[in-house]
Amino acid sequence: MRTPPNERLTPDISEAASSRASGSERRCVLTGSTDARASLLRLAIAPDGLVLPDPAAKAPGRGAWIGVSRGALEAAIADGSLKRALLRAFKGAALTIPDDLAARAEAALTRSFADRLGLELRSGQIVLGSARIAEQARSGRIALLLHARDSNEDGRRKLDQAWRVGSDAEGSGLQGTRLPLDRAALSVALGRDNVVHLGVAGHAGDQRAADRVRHALARLMAFAQDDGRDVPGEAGALTARA
Repeated sequence: MRTPPNERLTPDISEAASSRASGSERRCVLTGSTDARASLLRLAIAPDGLVLPDPAAKAPGRGAWIGVSRGALEAAIADGSLKRALLRAFKGAALTIPDDLAARAEAALTRSFADRLGLELRSGQIVLGSARIAEQARSGRIALLLHARDSNEDGRRKLDQAWRVGSDAEGSGLQGTRLPLDRAALSVALGRDNVVHLGVAGHAGDQRAADRVRHALARLMAFAQDDGRDVPGEAGALTARA
C-alpha cells in the first residue's frame, strides 16, 4: 500500500469506542461490531481524501476499520453505505473511495500474508521441499502445513498423511490448508523456485510461528471468501505495489 504522507489528525474512528478494551479491539464502521484489531482491516485516509487499505495499520493520519468480506465491501461501496459511514465518522470531511477499493484491499491482504511468510522464512520457521516437510511432519515438528492453490491432490495427500502421523491424528481427517496463492506467488513471496508446499515449524508446546501465519491467513481468507472467483494469488499481485 502507498502510505498516505499525512500527520495524525484524529484517532482511529474505533479507538474511542473500544477504549474499554485497552486498544485491543476495534469497531467495524459498516456493521458496528467489535473484534480484535488484528482481525480487521484498517482503511487509511490520505490528505487528499483518498481511502486506501492499510493492513499493517501503520499509516499515519485518520483511519477506520472494517470487518466484512470483499463481497460485502463491494456492496457497501456500490450502495454508498461505506461512504456514508465514513462521512459520519469524519464529520463530513471530503473523501474519495476508489472504485477498486475492494480489489486493492484483497491484494494488500495477500501481500501482508506473503510478507509474513517471508519473515518466518528468514527466522528459520519455514520448512520447504516435500521430502523435508514429510520427514519433519512425521517427527511432530510441523505445526502448520500449507499447500499452493495449484498443488496436485497426490502431493497434498502424502504430506497430509505424514502430518497426521506426527500429530497423533491418524484417522482424524486432518489436512493441510490449501492456500489462495498459487505456486508462482509462493515462490515470489519466499524467494525460492517452485514452492508448492510449505510447513511452519513448531510442536505442541510451541505454536507461536504457526499462530502468526494462521492469523494473517485467516484475515485474508475471511475477506476473500471463496465465491467462485480467483483471488489475487498470482505472482504479479505480490510484486505490484499500490
